[in-house]
Amino acid sequence: MLVVVAGSWFGYQQLAGPSCSGRIQLSVAAAPEIAPAVKAAADQWVADGAAVGGTCIGVNVASSEPVDVAAAVASKHGATLAGVGQASGTAVTPDVWVPDSSTWLLRLKSGGATAFAPANGASIARSPVVVAMPEPVATRVGWPDKKLAWTDLLRAVTTGKSPLKAGIVEPTQDAAGLSGLLSLTAAASSTGSAGSPDARGAMIGALRALATNRSSIRQDLLARFPRSSDPTAIASGLGAAALSEEDVIAYNQTKPPIPLAALYLDPPPMPLDYPFAVLPGIEPDKASAAQVLFEVLTTPGFRDRLAMQSLRSPNGNWGEGFKAPQGAPSPAGGATLPPTGQGAAGGLDPTAIKSATTTWAVATQSGRMLAVIDVSGSMKDPVATANGATREQVTVEAASQGLSLFDDSWSIGLWTFSTNLRGSQDWQELVGIRPLSSNRGALQQRLAGIKPSDGNTGLYDTMLAAYKEVQKEWEPGKVNSVVLFTDGKNDDKNGISRAALIQKLKEIRDPEQPVRVIIIGIGTEVSKAELDAITKEADGGAFVATDPTKIGEIFLQAIALRPPAPR
Repeated sequence: MLVVVAGSWFGYQQLAGPSCSGRIQLSVAAAPEIAPAVKAAADQWVADGAAVGGTCIGVNVASSEPVDVAAAVASKHGATLAGVGQASGTAVTPDVWVPDSSTWLLRLKSGGATAFAPANGASIARSPVVVAMPEPVATRVGWPDKKLAWTDLLRAVTTGKSPLKAGIVEPTQDAAGLSGLLSLTAAASSTGSAGSPDARGAMIGALRALATNRSSIRQDLLARFPRSSDPTAIASGLGAAALSEEDVIAYNQTKPPIPLAALYLDPPPMPLDYPFAVLPGIEPDKASAAQVLFEVLTTPGFRDRLAMQSLRSPNGNWGEGFKAPQGAPSPAGGATLPPTGQGAAGGLDPTAIKSATTTWAVATQSGRMLAVIDVSGSMKDPVATANGATREQVTVEAASQGLSLFDDSWSIGLWTFSTNLRGSQDWQELVGIRPLSSNRGALQQRLAGIKPSDGNTGLYDTMLAAYKEVQKEWEPGKVNSVVLFTDGKNDDKNGISRAALIQKLKEIRDPEQPVRVIIIGIGTEVSKAELDAITKEADGGAFVATDPTKIGEIFLQAIALRPPAPR
């Protein structure tokens, strides 16, 4: 009997087991909330005999925070993402990546990963981005009967004696936070014409309000919502935050004392769309296996697996067991949802996303900076794309707008430079490096009074003096930097040479107290090679605005991409 039973089992295994040989091991990194559904579907597929071309397939699904994978991919492909730190030394990029949003793929591409071209990228799930509010707070603003807009939220968080206490998960590291930021800044822009003082003031007010209660991780932000029905606790707790619908459902499933309401504001923000991205560089057999896995994740049965994780299918419908928040729109009920990956605040517009992340990074970090502005004679030249404004006027305007984003924790000084600006000296101090809390007015006044001279470009002597000035009272916990604007090459026959400047920077550079040098070249007459040679020795970077009207954008990008301050 034993022989018969053993023989029967062997025969069953031969019939029921996979008719494949070898093994293709596919690695998948998925956002934590969707990872269980992806793993369950992949495990079932493997158990059913997953194979491609007669070769068996194994799938390893890892729950991975999108920001961590993005850092690893950025490091591999030479991209720089505002607000995203360096990848850990042990980080390994997967074969397939399922982040929570296509914005990660777009940010990598626009951040310098020109060769980054993931295959597929189609959505396998969806979660709308909502504004989460404690139910008593939501009731006061009209929920669930009143349909609110982002402009209503903007007014609530920036005006009145007791503005609504709003928070956000760091939008440079969280896709739902980024979606909320895009919608709120779009609402601010609607308060006036683009770039107008009203629109800019509203945007800065919104950024300041959100930054006060920002968190680096979602769980920390969720913990700030009131945990008691006591009116004092509700008043002192967090009142609103942009989160995913899945976040709200998961939070309420814990039976908190104060449940969260999910407000679906108009216009609808960019939803989380969970793209299935096959990363470049994987072997052809793995790519084939990945395509079959994608097909597994787009079957009707996968929709029910998503529902178990409080996620929708890509078209916005939900599967069996999904418990929708009150007021949740569904295409099945006739509601109209924005297309996956498209939203109210620019959708997947790389310019809008880059502008939002850059502006946020600048407005919410702290630093110590000496701004040095070229006032040589060539700065009198008119800029064709700026309605005849001179290079000097365009540069001063860019610096003034940048100044408005910096909060009072910054320390900023201001110099100008040309040749022989003060006797034989090429630079002149207008405002010393002091906290903006005490010298913002002086900076604005002196900036407004800057005029070009008749001198040449005394670049090298000025750079060395500025570097030494920032070194003098180096401040820990902040990025100490020199930001210099110039429209020409060094033209000081009586000054030091480039080689002497670079050698001197090497000698005085202190790794324990680094000073970062950023040079922004203006127009077509600057030498990028010359600027790169200088900044390379000073932990910095050179940027060139061939169109001077883009100086403001480049200035903010340069500040936003600085390394984190040493601690």
